[in-house]
Amino acid sequence: MQKAQIPTYERIAIDLANRIYDGKFKVGEKIHGRSTLASEYKVSPETIRRAIKILEDVEIVHSTKGSGIVISSRENAYKYIQRFSNLASIKDLEKQMNSLISERDKLDEQLFDTLRKIMDYSGKLRHTNPLAPIEVEVVSDCIHIGKTISEVKFWQNTGGTVIGMKRKGELIISPGPYAVIQEGDVLLVIGADETYDRVLHFMAE
Repeated sequence: MQKAQIPTYERIAIDLANRIYDGKFKVGEKIHGRSTLASEYKVSPETIRRAIKILEDVEIVHSTKGSGIVISSRENAYKYIQRFSNLASIKDLEKQMNSLISERDKLDEQLFDTLRKIMDYSGKLRHTNPLAPIEVEVVSDCIHIGKTISEVKFWQNTGGTVIGMKRKGELIISPGPYAVIQEGDVLLVIGADETYDRVLHFMAE
């Protein structure tokens, strides 16, 4: 995502508004002529003209042919500065949010990849590794459908821990105790050697 760039003339307008708010230019005083400002900011007189036009539009300064550029309002200068201050804060928050989303996506990808690897080896490792998950499908006549993992006291009754669920083609990692058991779910359970038979018996009740 590209970051929006503030045009040069608008940056100059913001800088002049800051100088007005800080009291370097006082209400009723004249600002230097356009050519002097152009030399100071090292830009063309046209760029200065556009910056002054912005300040006129928000009633920070006013200019006449005879009087030049005169400061009108310190309060309006503050309001104008705050507009960009808030915008910068929002941009910073958006940047932080995008960074966190990116980190979360990477972590999710790593978790899914690791769980897929465990599942790939589950058949080979079931009898040698207690951390290899077993897969148990929830059939239509299962009495536990509609209840949460906590409500059915899954761990107390089977000794197994549900580490994931397959549901309608989606993989849910660490569903937690309040996940509701639904028909067609495939539970991924880890436990000791005897856990497999206990889980099959429990889910067939």
